[in-house]
Amino acid sequence: MARMQNERGGRDRRDEGPDLVEKLVAINRVAKVVKGGRRFGFSAIVVVGDGNGRAGYGLGKAREVPEAIRKATDQARKDMIRVPLREGRTLHHDINGRYGAGRVSLRNAPPGTGIIAGGPMRAVFEALGVQDVVAKSIGTSNAHNMVKATFQALSSCVSPRQIAAKRGKKVGDIVGRRDDGKSKEQADG
Repeated sequence: MARMQNERGGRDRRDEGPDLVEKLVAINRVAKVVKGGRRFGFSAIVVVGDGNGRAGYGLGKAREVPEAIRKATDQARKDMIRVPLREGRTLHHDINGRYGAGRVSLRNAPPGTGIIAGGPMRAVFEALGVQDVVAKSIGTSNAHNMVKATFQALSSCVSPRQIAAKRGKKVGDIVGRRDDGKSKEQADG
């Protein structure tokens, strides 16, 4: 199993399985108050993706950091979702997501824009394989709520092909080409 440092100093782990990218988003120290005092443990949130439109997140708690990360990674692998990407690099449309006090706004972007997003959302997009996106977090900087709101938004993302199949139409009818040569008024008249 190869371990690598990413450009921001965080840990990336690539597994020999289906080549998944693991991004450690946050680690928090948590305490449980018992009769004799406090018992400390660690909570980790990890994002896992294949870099090709599939990603998932997981939470793990344990007394030791590596065990918390392992639990979070295992959960993230189980709960992966597929997100349709336009040209394999950006979203098909703008979407808003919400979880608790966390609200996020995700916008598609032209080629060369890059990932313009805050820390936890950046990890999600890198694991997902999105190359061009503009994202804004509104309301909270809590990593857990930002990641959950981002995944809530991404799970509601649909492609024109899916819409066309659902409506029983062609993709061209849904997208509506602007360069047809005829405007709607000329077609009606």
